[in-house]
Amino acid sequence: MVIAIDPVLPICDLTQSYAPVGGGGIGTYLREKRDYVLSNSDFRLVQIVPGPVDRVIENGRHVWVEIGAEQVRGSPNYRFITRTSAVRAVLEQYRPQIIESQCPWVLPWTAINYRRAHPDTALVAGYHTDFPNTHVYRVGASLFGDFVARGLRRLSASYAERTYREFDRVYTLGQDMRSMLAQYQVPHVDVLSLGVDAETFHPARRDPGLRAELGLPETGPLLAYAGRIDNEKRADRLLSMFRQLPPELGASMILIGDGKLRAPIAEAVRGLPVVLPGYCADRAQLARLLASADVYVSAMADETFGLSVLEAQACGLPVVGFASGAMVHRVPRGLGELVELDDVAGMARAVAAVWHGDPHAMGRRARAHVTARFSWDQTFETLFGEVYPRALVASRRRQHKPGWFRRSDAQQVLAGHLR
Repeated sequence: MVIAIDPVLPICDLTQSYAPVGGGGIGTYLREKRDYVLSNSDFRLVQIVPGPVDRVIENGRHVWVEIGAEQVRGSPNYRFITRTSAVRAVLEQYRPQIIESQCPWVLPWTAINYRRAHPDTALVAGYHTDFPNTHVYRVGASLFGDFVARGLRRLSASYAERTYREFDRVYTLGQDMRSMLAQYQVPHVDVLSLGVDAETFHPARRDPGLRAELGLPETGPLLAYAGRIDNEKRADRLLSMFRQLPPELGASMILIGDGKLRAPIAEAVRGLPVVLPGYCADRAQLARLLASADVYVSAMADETFGLSVLEAQACGLPVVGFASGAMVHRVPRGLGELVELDDVAGMARAVAAVWHGDPHAMGRRARAHVTARFSWDQTFETLFGEVYPRALVASRRRQHKPGWFRRSDAQQVLAGHLR
């Protein structure tokens, strides 16, 4: 039996923590998904995010909903939804057929409780970071010490297990995270690669006049980083690395983004050829900044995918960073250099080695690697062609006997609404 998916009933993205300015991969994902749905399907898409006040913007088949939320202390660009009743009211109003949850904290249970009232709803979760380790343990260790932090990690791992087993399907951004969820006894997990807009992020965006515009020297390599300038992204390590570069290299650096470390780093780099222009909302301008650099640098230890790395590689940049997390997968041999975690002196040596080698050849290989493997069309073809059908199968099996609703049925019905 084939169950028709009513295109009038929307698909809903549910995001608890979000920054319209200074945000990273989640914001890009939401925007690219909106564009894909409007260009390639007849589905309606509701996207719920935190904002300064309650607001609904309807634009044809796309509905953008902001739930009034407080700013996150220490991260002024981010807001965090706590008014779960307001989110539930939006869900009741639009009655989504599929809810995709982007954050691990409270709102997943808003979706779960909604599904208990409306059991024909399919639930999908994106598990973007291993929060029991990355957020709970590391923050707990810095505040309370290792013993307490390990206890907090166990509690949060139990929460992750209980929460994500409730979802019909979960996706991660890499095989490593899929293995971690298996340890949490969550077996129904897919791997979804993100994409890059290789037409926008292109070496042709390079602007020889950028250095003069920014007041940077014309000689030596220009290093670039794009992302949040905060503790989680470990932006302070980039400054430590820069200070250890040999003076004769003549390097300069641009740190693109915003965050709580931006002001103290800006103060610390006075007199150095380092600029912090802030968050760049214009994607073409961001591509110009990246393509005008020579080497991309990242100090992340827990990168779960590395979307900003892909964008830099698409602009033709070799990458230097730490051999940790998803960086190992984003920077295979020949596309840059990775060094031991927190070895900032080694990172400085790697920058010099890349520059004195053949950075242009590395950059060409990096772009070829990215364009051959990562596109947003591939991302959403996997989401709509595999992840969502599997979620719909699981949803129907909760309500009826196993086996009567096949995955192929779900794929055919979804495909009928994709152009």
